[in-house]
Order: sequence, then structure tokens, then C-alpha cells
Amino acid sequence: MKNIYLPHIAEIVDVKQETSDIKTFTLRFKDKAVGKAFTYKPGQFVEFSIFGEGESPFCISNSPTRDSIECSVKKMGKVTQVLHEMDIGDEVGIRGPYGNGFPLDELKGKNLLFVAGGIGLAPLRSLINYCFDNRKDYKTITIVNGARTSKDLVYKDEYKTWEKAKDAHLHLTVDCQEDNWTCMVGVVPKILEEIKPTCKDSIAIVCGPPIMIKFTLPVLMRLGFCPESILTTLEMKMKCGLGKCGRCNIGNLYICKDGPVFSYAQLNGMNYDH
Repeated sequence: MKNIYLPHIAEIVDVKQETSDIKTFTLRFKDKAVGKAFTYKPGQFVEFSIFGEGESPFCISNSPTRDSIECSVKKMGKVTQVLHEMDIGDEVGIRGPYGNGFPLDELKGKNLLFVAGGIGLAPLRSLINYCFDNRKDYKTITIVNGARTSKDLVYKDEYKTWEKAKDAHLHLTVDCQEDNWTCMVGVVPKILEEIKPTCKDSIAIVCGPPIMIKFTLPVLMRLGFCPESILTTLEMKMKCGLGKCGRCNIGNLYICKDGPVFSYAQLNGMNYDH
């Protein structure tokens, strides 16, 4: 019987410094058969095992339409501290993928509004690039991405590609004005109220710090989005990925098994304090 707790060994083949405390790791399974069989949907996550230290869940930040598996990690605790000290050639354990991912069929033929804050762009990046790689399936794509400062913005080298894509709009913002900053200024909810993205035939996908999500959801409602057309993720609640530890349990649901992607309507039904 397959051991659900046993990770597969993966080698770090590239490390990119996104910000002072965020790195993107590109991974390759040591067993080629495992790598060939590994498939996932945007929005799903894996469990990283750092041997001798522990494990943590991280979303897959690259699209399944691309050739590599990437995870962007913010240095926050014991496991991420050790991971940030690792380099090309080092090995980690990977198990998964887990979670429901984004409802790709429901997004087809819609205008898509991506709203991200900080490292919250990581799971959205997987879906953003998936949509660009299947461009004919979607209408206008609007991306609103904010951070405390310009130095905290991730995936900077992809902005020009997103801007130049057909029927795509990118809005970058930082909390306070900076020297030589020519984009928008203000927190993400404020920027949404300024640009007033259309809610007609649209779905909004939101991810960021809990406080950003808390104030963004009401703004989207005021703009005309209904709870069923707003999607978000609850990744910060997860631990084991299998619904065994109970850390992400809310009522009769487990974030890791039933999520981490939920609609705003589902959150209201769960009485989740977002």
C-alpha cells in the first residue's frame, strides 16, 4: 500500500531571490517516473520536507502548462529559514499535490480580475500564467498587485509580459509614495475602488495577507461582484495537507482537503472570520 506520508525526493535546480525574504525554488524529482506522473491544477499545494527540520505546505507558483515545478517561499519560521539557506543541488522531500485548486471550467469565457498582495501573488501566478497560456478561453484579464514597498513586489520580470498580453491590464501599487515610483499608490482595496473593474461576466480571484482579504472582499461586493463570483484561498490555516492534524478544521470542512480555494459564498456559509 502506498504510504501517504512518504515524500518523494526532489532536487533544487534553481533559486531566485524575489525580495529580501522571498525566494522561488525550482524543483526536479530525482525519480524521473515520479516527475512524469506528477500533475496538478493551479491553486493546489505540496508539502515540503526539510529533513531533520520539519515540513510545511507551499502552493505551486508555476503553471502546469510550464515545464518546471516552482514554489515561492517567504522566510517566516524554522522550516522556511532552513529552506532559504539551501541552494542548487540540495534535496528536499515533496508530497502531493493536495487541495482542490481553482475551478478552471467555471473561469472559461469570463473576465478575470486577479487581486494580490505580497506573497499572495504566488498561487495567483500559477493561474495567471495558465490563463495566458490558454488565452482564447478567457476574456479580459486584469491584475491588481500590491505590496508595502516596491522592494516587496515579486515576479518583477514577468510584469512586461503580462502588460503586453492581449486584453490584459496590470495595476501595480505600493502603500506609500517612493522616489522614482511611477505606478499607483495606496493599499489594494483603495486601488480597486479607484480603477472600478467591471463585475459583468467577471470572476475575482483574491489572495494576500488576511487583513488585505478582509478589506478587499467588501469592496468587491460594492463594485457589484456577487459572493459566488469571488474566489480566495485560506492557505495560512494548513499544516499536514491530509486532514489528519485538524489544524485547518472549520466545522465539517478541512481547508487542506476541501480547499484551499473557496468562494466568498462558501466562507459566509462556514461562518469563517476572514
